[in-house]
Amino acid sequence: MLKQDMYILEWPFLLCISIGFLLHSLVVGQIPLGSKVSVVDNNFWVSSNGDFALGFFNTSDQPNQYSVGIRFNSDSIPVSKREVVWVVGADVTVANKSYFQLNQYGELVLFDSFKGQNVWTSQTSKLSVVSADLRDDGNLILLNRKKDVVWQSFNTPSDTLLPGQTLSVPQILRAASRNSMSSYFSLYVNASGQLQLRWESHVTYWTSGSPISSNITASLTSSGALQVRDQRLKPVWSAFGEDHGDVVQYRFLRLDVDGNLRLFSWVEASQAWKSVWQAVENQCNVFATCGEGGICVLTAAGSSACICPFKVTTESSKCVVPYREDCKSISNMVRHDHTNLYGLYPKGYSVIQSSLHQCESLCLNDTSCTVATFANNGTAQCWLEKTQYITGYSDPSLSSVSFVKTCSDPLAVNPNLMVTSPAQSSPIQSYEFCIPCLIGVASGTLVVFILIQLGVVFCIYRRTSSRKKAALAYTHNSSGLIVLSFSEIKDLTENFKHQMGPEMFKGVLSNNRPVAIKCLKANIEGRKFRTVVSKLGSFHHKNLVKLEGYCCEVSHRFLVYEYAKNGSVEKYVEDSKLSKMLAWRKRADICLSVARAVCYLHTGCREFVSHGNLKCENVLLDENLEVKVTEFGLWRVNAEASGCGFSAERDVMEFGNMVLRLISGCRDVRDLCEWAYKEWMEGRAENVVDKAIDGGINLQELERALRIAFWCLQSNKRMRPSMGEVVKVLEGTLTVDPPPPPFSCQGPLEIEELLV
Repeated sequence: MLKQDMYILEWPFLLCISIGFLLHSLVVGQIPLGSKVSVVDNNFWVSSNGDFALGFFNTSDQPNQYSVGIRFNSDSIPVSKREVVWVVGADVTVANKSYFQLNQYGELVLFDSFKGQNVWTSQTSKLSVVSADLRDDGNLILLNRKKDVVWQSFNTPSDTLLPGQTLSVPQILRAASRNSMSSYFSLYVNASGQLQLRWESHVTYWTSGSPISSNITASLTSSGALQVRDQRLKPVWSAFGEDHGDVVQYRFLRLDVDGNLRLFSWVEASQAWKSVWQAVENQCNVFATCGEGGICVLTAAGSSACICPFKVTTESSKCVVPYREDCKSISNMVRHDHTNLYGLYPKGYSVIQSSLHQCESLCLNDTSCTVATFANNGTAQCWLEKTQYITGYSDPSLSSVSFVKTCSDPLAVNPNLMVTSPAQSSPIQSYEFCIPCLIGVASGTLVVFILIQLGVVFCIYRRTSSRKKAALAYTHNSSGLIVLSFSEIKDLTENFKHQMGPEMFKGVLSNNRPVAIKCLKANIEGRKFRTVVSKLGSFHHKNLVKLEGYCCEVSHRFLVYEYAKNGSVEKYVEDSKLSKMLAWRKRADICLSVARAVCYLHTGCREFVSHGNLKCENVLLDENLEVKVTEFGLWRVNAEASGCGFSAERDVMEFGNMVLRLISGCRDVRDLCEWAYKEWMEGRAENVVDKAIDGGINLQELERALRIAFWCLQSNKRMRPSMGEVVKVLEGTLTVDPPPPPFSCQGPLEIEELLV
């Protein structure tokens, strides 16, 4: 059926959206010949239950690259989290005047306006197709006159399986092409009836159980299980999600861009997709999961990260071995313990039996060898790689040792260094010892040595004494926070002499360390105040201002923060001279750092914490111009910590306002938002950027920042992204669709914003 998109970007249509919806909802049932969806019309084919919709979407950072696919469409899922489950032609993208049509010949065609031709067809023109239908399970089908299904999207999966959809030979799932590496990952059914994950066509890094038989199918059940079934549809292998058997309305299985196969469930309470099972438990065991970005390591939190262990001298972001066969200088081998390295694009490697030393020597003496890895597990196996493109895994649990060949610069010769031969050397002369001279020198040396030792002991004593005095100067609570009296606060601030901002004063501790002291007008009871402050003092993130201590007396409430030397970002944006210090790179880093800090408050602490007052004034810069977010959670010590109106959605909206303020340098939030969106929509995004910025801007980063800012400012708070998603978008690891017009560009919050 046909249905206009409720979030279409044309302003006139927004005034008539309810009328348009009524008109199009009358077109119920199958999709007739001649039906078309296009980028310009921004219309959709929707399943009868409304759970799925087919239409155009943009998954790249380029505004003129669109794909056609099926995505979740339920009103219970926020727009920003409606995942795509099937894509026409996998990697095919088209221009902004393209269309997708069921033509009069019964064939689905994707027409690219830029190329002026069809770039994909269903090849069903000879199958007597009379209509199409997007079913309630997300399957797009074509029907002939007898109502038989002659073609279906379930038979040509992209990277996703839906409940009820099957995978069999020769079908495969292939990861989306979000980068140069991801499309090399695939899931397929082998001849022995096993599911296998592989890299390109030659590396298999996960297999589902033992060989079974041929003619099997794999499917995802609605109860949350991935099953392999034989010809009689009897399960012969199963993997269960952690919520298996629970009532979950939406599920899907996807081969992600990092090469791992995951089962996702929609959690209504948190309004988010949750991974409830993954094929490879340790992400670093996925072959080439880092691609050309280096080797995989596990962080303290248990997540994977990619690092480059080589000293890369090229400007490319690729992590390659710094050695070439034409190296004309000295070659060295750099040892990496607990590391397993292997070739990403093997052009020839060998495995031999050797000792650790022999393994290193063999690679060093072979001009074509770049890396040697010794198993070090008793097998005496040595792998010799012959490619610069190396990836792998490093972890203390690994016994393997790798050697990386480097090409060193030759040592310079000192032309002034004269080497004389024995024939030209002067005759050896004999000397007499002066006994009194030796005694005098020895005595003087001893006296000097004793004086130096006494001086060192004295310095250590003074330093230790001063530290003890400083430590004893203040008391600490059980959380390690300094507890100060009001008289001590007055002493630190010299009777509030140095005011830094509204109710904010500079102070100096007894160890000469500067601090910022915030005066609170809070009526919260003392015990509750100390409890809340202790929680705030337990938060530790490099982009959060550290809470050092507090004062809690009958009529006085103060917080003591670490001191940020360079003040607030607002000061830099407001001042025409200082604003020049914030180049584009720095402003982009500030946005990302603030997003990471707020994401930590939302998801990285033991309990959710809303910042409550996110703006440029509360983003500080330390002596190195690194971001420090301050005044987080202060709403907890005001109004008896009622929490009214403080939520993740409010923080996200305030972050969107802050991003526009920082990028543009403008102050009027309402006018800025509407003007910036209009400029972006009409292809003039660069006009939004502050004219004080020197050195140019990164257009891709600007596009990502504006898109995510407009999503953050959606009037419907359910449409706003999470801060975790914001971080990924700004990092460039998650794509973001073009946003509809925002309407939350105001100063005071609306009533619905306060009723959280």
